Amino acid sequence: MNPDGSQAPLEVPVNINLSLMEVLRAGGYPIPGTCGGIALCATCAVDILSGNEKLSPAGDQELDMLDLLPQSTAATRLGCQIRLRPEMDGMIIRIISES
Repeated sequence: MNPDGSQAPLEVPVNINLSLMEVLRAGGYPIPGTCGGIALCATCAVDILSGNEKLSPAGDQELDMLDLLPQSTAATRLGCQIRLRPEMDGMIIRIISES
């Protein structure tokens, strides 16, 4: 979801084995990912607006980082910890740094 509330589809090739953060960065979205994807900075935080049930549960390291974010909600996840799979088709996310 864009800052103005509009949605922009993001097409991801099948079987690429990338994280959501990596795909967003490659697509030109403003998601810093300062730590390079090892769940140490939370600059890739996203809110899962639709499709949260399609994700694996957050691990302890991800949950520890999310606890440090004042704007974190139950729908917040780290993009670097979400490995994209075909069954995630249709998910709607919002990059927190944009909101």
